[in-house]
Amino acid sequence: MTEISEKEYWIESPGGRLFAKSWTPRDPVSNPPLILFHDSLGCVALWRQFPQLLAAALNRQVIAYDRLGFGRSDRRTDILSRDFIAVEAEQYLPLLCENLSLQEFIACGHSVGGGMAIWAGARFPVQCKAVISIAAQAFVEDRTLTGIRVAEKEFELPENMNRLAKYHGDKAKWVLHAWIDTWLAPEFGDWNLDAALQALRCPQLTIHGEYDEFGSVAHPRRIAGTHGECRILQGVGHTPHKECPELLVEVIESWLSSPAAASPKVADDR
Repeated sequence: MTEISEKEYWIESPGGRLFAKSWTPRDPVSNPPLILFHDSLGCVALWRQFPQLLAAALNRQVIAYDRLGFGRSDRRTDILSRDFIAVEAEQYLPLLCENLSLQEFIACGHSVGGGMAIWAGARFPVQCKAVISIAAQAFVEDRTLTGIRVAEKEFELPENMNRLAKYHGDKAKWVLHAWIDTWLAPEFGDWNLDAALQALRCPQLTIHGEYDEFGSVAHPRRIAGTHGECRILQGVGHTPHKECPELLVEVIESWLSSPAAASPKVADDR
């Protein structure tokens, strides 16, 4: 297996420090690195083996960071704004790029992080060379809200909160409510990614599990639209990077090495 070196970073932001980590092959190609945006309860550690597998398979650098309030990054106590997904790309991504001296990148995100990756591509069309979204939501769907309500009940069990605290420490309660309270708020009901998708010009791959409990296949189809490629993973749920990391890496590697990653196109293998 390709030798991968790991490095940690601390990035100053107006709200506090952000934790980031990179995985770099010994002799990486000169292609843009991938930046990973985590999901609503996620953090760097919860990507598990996926970043290392991806760096080795692509022979390029992979970077992940904990959003403010998550993982090892500093705490926050504010309520997320309705446009927090766009704000993440607009305000925090430039800090990461500046501190790691990134001139260009590929944005890749899971769930709500997929929306952030799409906004990154929309806001930074010169620097962002491609967008990969995994199990991303394009709008607020009843299936999404039902899944969140089920999870809310599950987190009433102390053992589930303890597992969340393992990764977020004493920030775990804020992390949980930042997810649940934001998505279930009535004023969030008409949120969608349409503006970002309309502005997106770079090649785009959207990946979705057939049995995703937080969103139907209407989401990847809407995200792919007329210039992206849509891949539906059979028998997979909401977390492909945990359920089938090798397959996910294979799908991403294949797409990045194809003509589709050089120019937008319409495609769907379902």
